[in-house]
Amino acid sequence: MNNSSQKSNIAAVDSPDMLGTSPIGKLLVKYSVPAIIASVATSLYNIIDSIFIGQGVGPMAIAGLALTFPLMNLVTAFCMLIAAGGATVCSIFLGQQNHARATDVANNVITFCFIHAVIFGGLSLIFLDDILYLFGATDETIPYAREFMEIILYATPISFVFIGLNYLMRASGYPRKAMISALISVVVNVALAPVFIFSLDLGIKGAALATVCGQTTAFVWVLSHFLNKKSYVHLSRGNRWVSPDIARRIYSIGMSPFLMNVCACVVVVFINKALLDYGGEDGNLAIGAYGIMNRTAMFFVMIVFGVTQGMQPILGYNYGAGKINRVNSTLNKGIMLGVIITFVGWVITMLAPGTVNRLFTTDEGLIRLADEGFHIYFICFPVVGCQIVIQNFFQSVGKPKISIFLSLTRQLIFLLPMLWILPRYFGVNGVWASMSSSDIIACIIAIVTLVVTKRHQNKTLNRQPA
Repeated sequence: MNNSSQKSNIAAVDSPDMLGTSPIGKLLVKYSVPAIIASVATSLYNIIDSIFIGQGVGPMAIAGLALTFPLMNLVTAFCMLIAAGGATVCSIFLGQQNHARATDVANNVITFCFIHAVIFGGLSLIFLDDILYLFGATDETIPYAREFMEIILYATPISFVFIGLNYLMRASGYPRKAMISALISVVVNVALAPVFIFSLDLGIKGAALATVCGQTTAFVWVLSHFLNKKSYVHLSRGNRWVSPDIARRIYSIGMSPFLMNVCACVVVVFINKALLDYGGEDGNLAIGAYGIMNRTAMFFVMIVFGVTQGMQPILGYNYGAGKINRVNSTLNKGIMLGVIITFVGWVITMLAPGTVNRLFTTDEGLIRLADEGFHIYFICFPVVGCQIVIQNFFQSVGKPKISIFLSLTRQLIFLLPMLWILPRYFGVNGVWASMSSSDIIACIIAIVTLVVTKRHQNKTLNRQPA
């Protein structure tokens, strides 16, 4: 096929060139709505898994599942290091009309996702029990946590490559197909989970198997897209599978979501320890209550992430093309959407915490602890949407150092001191308060950082000759 016919073929599909010309509102709907649907679906199947486990296995299984959160965050961290970084680099290359380099990115994403999966998954399996005890497991809860994580870790090569390519699919102009791949994973998971957990009596192991089956099915779908030469960006033997320059850019930009998830892992370890220390006889149940609150919060946070995923190709493309006004318009609309989403979460969790908790468990002790925690944990939740959007904005325009700093403020810099101070005076309620107080401080820092950066950017533009 000659060059002109190839360009014609590319134009026939969902070309990303529209990112630089179409109205921002229309683009946000086009890119964010599919990402939000995919994120909501992912959150729902995590919640449904927890409901099946809580209702079908018991409160200690809920606590065991909560203990896997730090390790799951680490799994996500090593995957997002490549997936988010690769998507941003691909978008910037497309904005610069450099299609060949964008294709190189796809090849490199597969290579490094697979390498990360083998190394991280293998090491985690070898030291799994030690890791889980470090994360707060007890003799009562570790059997559940181990059964779940063993299956998840064996499947990391599939899950890593699936997530990495799905991010690239959205960044290269196929938001609807990226949504469909996520929905495929969710539908298969939700369909199989009750069969494995209840009918086959596999317990928490059944939930993990359902997750892996869903991701494997979606992996086949995504891979088929990138093997199709009609796709705007596709895998090619002629392009480089390992490029030091592209790898450096991927790792540099992907470092922000990587550190965010690593920090989430570290913080959850400290939270679990604080809950065991200050929860007394109810320590394991307090960890279970945190698991319920975390799943609920992540439902709304994942919707905000859907907005930021939709923003990412728009921001990356227009930043690469030097269209700063379109970049600023995208950011402002994204902040507004993020705040609205987390405000809705705040209303629901303030008005009906008991209804939410009873979805997960019938254990009255666990419900009581979770009800008390909801009102404190979610008190500052509306500001979380603003902070997440601003942090991801800097990642999407290739400013990883600022994004890393902002991710550390919410996840580590302010939260850990609060976890050390507040529980000493308020017990378990101090653990919940430490999270809400760090949210508000981190949001203030994010807004100040954004204002200072924009002022510096405006001064730089004003100095440039017309």
